[in-house]
Amino acid sequence: MSASCATAGTEWLNPTGGRWELNRRNFAINGIVATGASVMPPSVVAESSQGLQQLPFKPEGYNYWTWRGHKIHYVEEGEGFPVVLIHGFGTSAFHWRYNIPELAKNYKVYALDLLGFGWSEKAQIDYDALIWRDQLVDFLKEIVKQHTVLVGNGLGGFTTLLAAAELPAEQVKGVTLLNSAGQFGDDITTTDTSEETALRKFIVRPVEEIFQRVVVGLAFWLSMRPAQIEAQLKSGVYRNHSNVDDYLLNSIAIPAADPNAGEVYYRLLRQLISNPRKYTLESVLSQLSCRLLLLWGDLDPWVDHAKANRIKEFYPNTSLVNLQAGHYPHDEVPLLVNKALLDWLSTLGLSEPSLRTVPEI
Repeated sequence: MSASCATAGTEWLNPTGGRWELNRRNFAINGIVATGASVMPPSVVAESSQGLQQLPFKPEGYNYWTWRGHKIHYVEEGEGFPVVLIHGFGTSAFHWRYNIPELAKNYKVYALDLLGFGWSEKAQIDYDALIWRDQLVDFLKEIVKQHTVLVGNGLGGFTTLLAAAELPAEQVKGVTLLNSAGQFGDDITTTDTSEETALRKFIVRPVEEIFQRVVVGLAFWLSMRPAQIEAQLKSGVYRNHSNVDDYLLNSIAIPAADPNAGEVYYRLLRQLISNPRKYTLESVLSQLSCRLLLLWGDLDPWVDHAKANRIKEFYPNTSLVNLQAGHYPHDEVPLLVNKALLDWLSTLGLSEPSLRTVPEI
């Protein structure tokens, strides 16, 4: 089964699940935690305070793959049935630091950096949901080459849904969402799509763009300060602050030092603010046939916890685990997430994968 998709809007970037107008200033000025930080010395930590093994932090990254001429970073650990992890907005493969070693005891784990984020290239392109969907689909075809389970947080969650809907039904055995981006259609405010006047097109919009670049550039510069990153993470995104440490801050700071990171930030934010939203959760979920697991941080200030219940109601083949955590439960309460994910994986009847390649889409 496959699905053809129209040009994507930017609904998938909305972290608030329907509260974008309320939080637009917070996103633009306080932070996108992701894209701004000054570089700090690398930190390699073997164990967390919870006793879990951490993925060793490598400032140079792990593995690289060329996709459409762009350099893409990914981590590959373990043996067995493939499980592919997709990070959220502004983070990276290193954000799965507590999950990769545990999962790799029983599965072959991949963690992919989406284009524009982490250790992947900061490409100067127009970003939309289909860019990351296509990147993930091609990664499965060219690198993984086997049936798989997809796991995604935030933006990465919506990316996994799009990829699973695009691929043949048997290719993806299950999808796990952690506080996923995406909205239901009735949460999206319709916008006026009438043709622009010449005055707006040739005078007003260029002036607006210059102003926006100045404002966004200032916001990016401010958010590059380590103290700002830490403050944003502790403002409610992480309810338990014990894992807001040097490892986490370094994983944000190093990609932000890329000379093109500020431009990527601007382009992503511009898409988020200005483009119509054409994808809805129901349109994507209606194309799924695999099992779905929701690991939901109910204390998330960006994504309404009610979304998880609505997804489960719309897509009955769903299991829901509620967690007392913020937007990143896999990093904030990794013991609970690892147990829930491993328990669910054990129910999927996964066997050692064959070596056949993924069929052409």
